[in-house]
Amino acid sequence: MIGKLKGVIEEIGEDYVLVDVHGVCYVAHCSARTLSRIGSVGEAVVLFIETYVREDQLRLFGFLSGLEREWFRMLQIVQGVGSKVALAVLSTLTPSELANAIALQDRTTISRAPGVGPKVAVRILTELKSKAPAFSGDAGPGIGLKQELGEGVAPAPVADAVSALTNLGYSRDQAASAVAAALKNGGEGADSAKLIRLGLKELAR
Repeated sequence: MIGKLKGVIEEIGEDYVLVDVHGVCYVAHCSARTLSRIGSVGEAVVLFIETYVREDQLRLFGFLSGLEREWFRMLQIVQGVGSKVALAVLSTLTPSELANAIALQDRTTISRAPGVGPKVAVRILTELKSKAPAFSGDAGPGIGLKQELGEGVAPAPVADAVSALTNLGYSRDQAASAVAAALKNGGEGADSAKLIRLGLKELAR
């Protein structure tokens, strides 16, 4: 089982990178997001690897972080999501954006990924919602509040503030993150007007 590759980029294809490790070249299939950030031919690269062994093939999937690899694994727990769709999701959303979308039960954001229809999006949101906090990455600090919003159990001032910021043109994720930060500054007892005001300050930074 290959867990990580350290080598030099030999070639970058449409959906893969060829990594030269001391003269042995490995093909690692990657998301479009990973390929865009991986560097150029001749540069050193480190990839976290997920190895798939089948009767007729051996495939390697490469990721720039262990967190991205974990989401690749988890996405495929969901019925209707194979490696191709999982890579499409990770090409569209960062791990943090994915965790936020799941916490907020944001079907529209998940459905942006090619190959993810409404039914698959709902299954991803439903089956992985308990995983979001543990694998939220940079989204961690506000993920609990976003889950409350997604489940419809957030306190009224919080829900009203997020709704108001969303009506001003911000995404639900941006609004929820801003209100989460506003709660820290304004305190748990802050009313919606205060949360909106503090939230707008956060969004203006």
